[in-house]
Amino acid sequence: MNKNTIILILAIIGGIVVAGWVLRLTLSLLGPLVVIGLGVVIYLALTGDKRIGGGK
Repeated sequence: MNKNTIILILAIIGGIVVAGWVLRLTLSLLGPLVVIGLGVVIYLALTGDKRIGGGK
């Protein structure tokens, strides 16, 4: 094995580890984001579907 092959293998392993951490963070934040999204949808439905910030 030459130097480039070892660096490539280490980069692939590092990428898999980082992707795992990102996936774990995304899944842990998915619940609160869904709850916030549902809250915004319900708020817009109850206020007559007015746009946030007003309009012209």
